[in-house]
Amino acid sequence: MQIQLSRYVGPDLSLTAAGLPEGADALVVTKAAVKTSGRVLFVARDDARAASFTSACRFFEPGVPVMNLPAWDALPYDRVSPSRVLAARRAGALYSLLAVKASKPLIVVTTVSALLQRVPPRSVIKSAGYRAKVGDDVLREDLEAYLSRNGYMRASTVVEPGDYAVRGGLVDIFPPTRKAPLRLDFFGDELESVREFDVDTQRTTNALKSLTLAPVSEVFIEDDTIAQFRKSYIAAFGGGVSRDPVYASVTDSIRPQGIEHYLPLFYEHTESILDYVGPEAIVAFDGLANEAMAEREALIEDFYTSRREHQEARDTGSGDPAKTAGLYRPLPVDSLYIPTLELSDLTAPLRVRQHTAFDAPDEGNKVDFGARIGRSFLAERQTEGINVFDAVAKHVQSLREIKHRVWMAAWSEGSRERLTTVLEDQGVIVPMARDGRAAFDVEPGEVRAVILPLEQGFVMGDLAVISEQDILGDRLVNRGRKRRAKNFIAEASALNPGDLVVHIDHGVGRYLGLKTLEVGGAPHDTLELEYAQGAKLYLPVENIELLSRYGNANENAVLDKLGGVAWQSRKAKAKGRLREMAAELIKIAAKRAMKTIEPVEIDEGAYNEFAARFPYAETDDQLNAIKDVFDDLTSGKPMDRLICGDVGFGKTEVALRAAFAVAITGRQVAVVAPTTLLARQHFKTFSERFRGMPVKVRQLSRLVPAKDAKLTREALAKGEVDIVVGTHAVLSKQVSFQNLGLVIVDEEQRFGVRHKERLKALRADVHMLTLTATPIPRTLQMALTGIRDLSLIATPPVDRLAVRTYVLPFDEVSIRKALLREKYRGGQSYYVTPRIADIPRIEEFLRTNVPEVKFVVAHGQMASGALDDIMSAFYDGQY
Repeated sequence: MQIQLSRYVGPDLSLTAAGLPEGADALVVTKAAVKTSGRVLFVARDDARAASFTSACRFFEPGVPVMNLPAWDALPYDRVSPSRVLAARRAGALYSLLAVKASKPLIVVTTVSALLQRVPPRSVIKSAGYRAKVGDDVLREDLEAYLSRNGYMRASTVVEPGDYAVRGGLVDIFPPTRKAPLRLDFFGDELESVREFDVDTQRTTNALKSLTLAPVSEVFIEDDTIAQFRKSYIAAFGGGVSRDPVYASVTDSIRPQGIEHYLPLFYEHTESILDYVGPEAIVAFDGLANEAMAEREALIEDFYTSRREHQEARDTGSGDPAKTAGLYRPLPVDSLYIPTLELSDLTAPLRVRQHTAFDAPDEGNKVDFGARIGRSFLAERQTEGINVFDAVAKHVQSLREIKHRVWMAAWSEGSRERLTTVLEDQGVIVPMARDGRAAFDVEPGEVRAVILPLEQGFVMGDLAVISEQDILGDRLVNRGRKRRAKNFIAEASALNPGDLVVHIDHGVGRYLGLKTLEVGGAPHDTLELEYAQGAKLYLPVENIELLSRYGNANENAVLDKLGGVAWQSRKAKAKGRLREMAAELIKIAAKRAMKTIEPVEIDEGAYNEFAARFPYAETDDQLNAIKDVFDDLTSGKPMDRLICGDVGFGKTEVALRAAFAVAITGRQVAVVAPTTLLARQHFKTFSERFRGMPVKVRQLSRLVPAKDAKLTREALAKGEVDIVVGTHAVLSKQVSFQNLGLVIVDEEQRFGVRHKERLKALRADVHMLTLTATPIPRTLQMALTGIRDLSLIATPPVDRLAVRTYVLPFDEVSIRKALLREKYRGGQSYYVTPRIADIPRIEEFLRTNVPEVKFVVAHGQMASGALDDIMSAFYDGQY
């Protein structure tokens, strides 16, 4: 993987360096920024690479600021806008590049896609800032007009960049250039104070002396830009476009969805990111950047061609509103994106010559930094009978003998601890280094563990970096995850005005919003609650834990009376019923506490190796659930735990760890799922994770041939199968176990009464682990009241993106492109219709417009067996 490093100093100096692996390029770039005390623009091939490069730069030089300039997260010529947060980050970064002095070290990380996008002229972005000092007179009307004009969105509670809220004399704003939102306190027209505040608690923190706001959109809706847009739109698409919804919306000062794809029409000219970083910046291109650029250009051209053909087919000049309703008119490619040839023209005045500013040997017109890709342990990983960590230990020792500094680079704190623990078992002691400076300070021949996200290691001079992926294969981590608050209602932003809440002392009320009260001569933020007969209660935000959501969001719910006895009476009755229930629970708990079972002994070394195969960083909730399960297994009491979490949140990994802990001790594990499809998924997952280990996994369901099923049952009885995965067939009386230790049940609520009775019989003598995304009330009540233990997994996994939903006109081009994009990605799609009667029309549409995809129809009126077969075939990738 190569990097081209260009010294961008007018027409007479540039530098090109080749042969740098990933990681080494970040080291060189940070060194360049420090040596030159200037700017370095790094152009990554994609967003994932930009994120890892940013983390590496911050590791090597914690004191050098790194600014990210992302591309739009919308496809070319799309009907939707980039997400508000990302649009704010882009606009804020462009503004900061003009506001920050060019004489200080700064690393700007962008992507090929962002580099190809045209941006507003610098003069427009620079003039879009807003400044005020504490004590200045600020007209609120002017401030609100600025916010609306520059893309800020009014909200009830400020949560993300680009939000603002107005409440009496307070104005909350979240500028894109700050990590925390600001609270502006006015006394009349005087700006009395500016304070940062915490999004979760809404409590203010440190005070500021001044206020600087940046735009949160690259499209400004004001009189001058609207006039320019109207003139340019008519010039681009001809007259008769007054009924066009995009044209009409902008004319009415409305920002329509997808308006960013018409950005060039708002300005007399556009510029590039290179204009913003300045002529003296160093510009570095990622390895495979040229290939990524060619691929991006092909994608842009493909989308433009599709849109253009669709427009020409419908816009025949007849003036028929039915044919032109919702029509998308695309701008020419060159007006919205910068062609590669034009980028070449921007750098044409440069010529390559020798340069030695980075302490590297010169070689003609290129600089060889002496870096190469490090060793991969793929062969050892794929060869049975070879311990990959033993091979790593021997390689580390050989590097130490030749006086190399060795870094073991992990993706997260958890994986670093696992990696160092396993290596210590191999005799390699690996101390921790917090950043690159501390790691560089060690003597040659020393080993350090660092948190550095690299896809592969590298060797550069006497530095050898071994990445976690070199040892374990592909990894994924969740960058910047947040711990989930423990309170049921942990933040005011979780409530909307009008929501019903329950106060622990006063009962059911209605939340009206945040309100600032003058208490003891100082402003105080409170939650305004309404009770019966219009009574108000103002609850300080720091006491929000006294509130919980009302179980039934019924607008006609009866509010309690402040100071009344009705709520206290209901609480007393509930306590009485709870006492009766508690008496019964005590009897059940006592019986369970009397039972004993042989504790499971966890083999730490083997467990760490098994856990290292998990290609993700565990979420906090996952780690807590795993700890809960292991505490149960080692307690000497039969476990009966419910793991509750959304689909894809990592419940199966908890089950895998529990199954490993039990199976490795010689006891058997049964995994029971309600459908053949789910059983097949689990069998595939368990088989892959236990491959190469002394654990035998077999399957039992109606899809397993009778002969194989018979052999599996016999092997279970003899103890020759360690883990069996199947449907309710596992619960059959024909199945017997030699030494059953753990039963894992997925979605227990979908089993019938007879199967649940069988599970109850097992529950008394073996460990039970139940997984569910949607527990039925009885199961949930049993967990909440202590009959069964409960672990919640509420943290979303790595790279799980929030769903963005838009209501748009029916668009053949968007649907076709979406389905084909997923097909060529190797994925699959659902096309959901509201009624079964709509299906024939959609079938015809797919045959006509997307003949490349093979599809199958499934709906709820089919026989269960036929539906099961269709979904199994879909799971196998046949459609």
